[in-house]
Amino acid sequence: TSPFAWLRTRFYYLLIRLYFDQEFSIEEFTRGAKQAFSVVSKLLSQRKLDLLEELVSAEVLQVLKEKITLLPDSHRDALAADIDAIMYTTEGDVRIYYDDDGIKFVSILMCFWYLNGANLPDDIPGEAKVFQIVFGDENTKEKKHLLTANYEFQREFTEGAKPDWTITRIEHPRLLE
Repeated sequence: TSPFAWLRTRFYYLLIRLYFDQEFSIEEFTRGAKQAFSVVSKLLSQRKLDLLEELVSAEVLQVLKEKITLLPDSHRDALAADIDAIMYTTEGDVRIYYDDDGIKFVSILMCFWYLNGANLPDDIPGEAKVFQIVFGDENTKEKKHLLTANYEFQREFTEGAKPDWTITRIEHPRLLE
């Protein structure tokens, strides 16, 4: 992350604490985002989309229903991320905005890197290379792929709104396209 982007996100976190949620903590948010990512990615992998209705926006859920049926099993298996297999998490873009009716929203894009043992082909078409990591010795090799995912979380901060974060964007590059 560039120093400018880091500084910008920290400024937005300060604005969130000052004007929307005095108890907001990026550390706590990140912990919750990792848990949500793990749960949602596993449900996607298992095609249990009806269980995502409270976690994912209706628009995203509709797109997922169309895409998930077209995925090969290996790609679908690669969507699942155990919370312990998440190697790195960082925040991407943070946005604060008001719609035409004065409703206040905050969106935070989270980027996840996770290990997955799905049986993916060595070269998935596309620009990005999927990294493979081999664990164990010659007799007990276990191949894992280092995969990425981007999930955007949005919360309405208008007075009286539910204090829940909703996932408004799900991207698993090279898997869920």
